[in-house]
Amino acid sequence: MLRMIGRNALTACLAGAALLSMGLSTQAQTVREAPLTQENGKFVLDAVGHTFTLPLPDWLTPAERLSGDLKPLLKIDYFDDDAQALLEIYPKGQDKDRWSTMFGARITLQPGRPLTDLREATIFGYSQTCKKELTGVFQFSKDDGDNLGTLGFVCGAYLDNLKGYAGQGEVMIMEFPQTAKGVAILYQEWRGKVFDPSDPTTWPVGAEALQARAAQLKTEAALIAAD
Repeated sequence: MLRMIGRNALTACLAGAALLSMGLSTQAQTVREAPLTQENGKFVLDAVGHTFTLPLPDWLTPAERLSGDLKPLLKIDYFDDDAQALLEIYPKGQDKDRWSTMFGARITLQPGRPLTDLREATIFGYSQTCKKELTGVFQFSKDDGDNLGTLGFVCGAYLDNLKGYAGQGEVMIMEFPQTAKGVAILYQEWRGKVFDPSDPTTWPVGAEALQARAAQLKTEAALIAAD
């Protein structure tokens, strides 16, 4: 069940997260082939002292999932440095400038950083690209200690001054795993025409598909720090 976060709570967390988001938005400098393998029907990312097991992209067909090496079927971008790694996966034929859906993971070596701080910084960063009156945040479940509920973000319309984004909005879901050595974000985004955040039937992803993918991110992903 979706649990909407009220606008007052959202405003409060945005106000306290401006500085936190600066580090999150800094892109790693080294671009290279992703240290990504396939094991038991999942992707495994080995980066910055962690092993991050990820569900496969949900846009792949059953036949594609059984085809062996999936990398030729995808557009994969990877960036890293000594403290962070960023993986972004797009359907073949799409890329960071033109996509309808994408799947990503970021690992950052920030031991001890509260996951709630990371979540607030992420909300803040994404909210800066959207019209405030068409922005919303929700959770699929309550937080349970350090196990945060899967977060949803809706942007019914991007800001008018964002070049190349006119007439579009997006829906995003996020998970926030953590180890003793670092924190991570696992996320998927869907982009489409401007929509009404209060009416899920207008969103660029259907409710059933959204719920199913959120459940996958929650149950199938695992972040483990190397010894």
